[in-house]
Amino acid sequence: MTEIKGIIPPILTPMNEDESINIEELKNQVNRQIEAGVHGLFPFGTNGEGYILDAEEKELVLKTVVEETDGRVPVYAGTGCISTKETIRQSLMAKSVGADILSVITPSFAAASQEELYVHYKTVAEAVDLPIVLYNIPARTGNKLAPETVARLSKIPNIVGVKDSSGDFDNMLKYLELTKGEDFIVLSGNDSLILPCLKSGGVGGIAGCANVYPKVMVSIYEKYMAGDLEGAEKVQESIASFRACFKYGNPNTIVKTAVSMLGYPVGKCRAPFNQVPEEGIEALKRVLEENKEKGMC
Repeated sequence: MTEIKGIIPPILTPMNEDESINIEELKNQVNRQIEAGVHGLFPFGTNGEGYILDAEEKELVLKTVVEETDGRVPVYAGTGCISTKETIRQSLMAKSVGADILSVITPSFAAASQEELYVHYKTVAEAVDLPIVLYNIPARTGNKLAPETVARLSKIPNIVGVKDSSGDFDNMLKYLELTKGEDFIVLSGNDSLILPCLKSGGVGGIAGCANVYPKVMVSIYEKYMAGDLEGAEKVQESIASFRACFKYGNPNTIVKTAVSMLGYPVGKCRAPFNQVPEEGIEALKRVLEENKEKGMC
């Protein structure tokens, strides 16, 4: 079983001006992240624009990441789709390409009952022999994985954990409480809650801000594991000014824009989710410069 821990960037998907995948820059970003000390890579998550990539593009991105990573860190694949059938299809593709772990987001658009969610995940788990991390992000999908449902799913052998991107720390604590004693992990999907998650028994975070500041995000985990709680708290606080820029647009659009402003040719997010107002650009410039002066990278 691959160990799940630490800081796992939902690596962005670089694109050319025509919105095709920029494979060479994707390879560059893989190496940039691994050299910064990340503990895994997660292609086509929210920051990787998995919501807007077609099946062929997802396979291309995953193949590229798996091959370039070459076993240096585990590779997580975001394979959740609206239907159970397509989720299984994408999950089997990920296994064939060489992913180590699946991250399966809840179905979206149509409202699902907790029983429907339970059956969905159970069916996927039975169809694909890979570790599965549940992915709760109700603000984006409209469907919340209740703690009681997560507790039920934790009994299924290859459902090994959950990523909570709800931003509701009480919900994360409930996940931890109801799965205590199980061989089951909890990851924060909200970058501001990584340290609180670790302090409460979680194992790390899938951190979008690591696309911008990989070494900074890794140091939250490393300092905490070394017993330097004060240092970990300072690093956790250091990303607040960047996260404050999320008010200017879609968070993953802000993240990709920031990476581009750092000098990496990652392109824009795919239309129509690619707009940042001028005031947002100016705010990003200020924050990136201030953080550069602090040595953040």
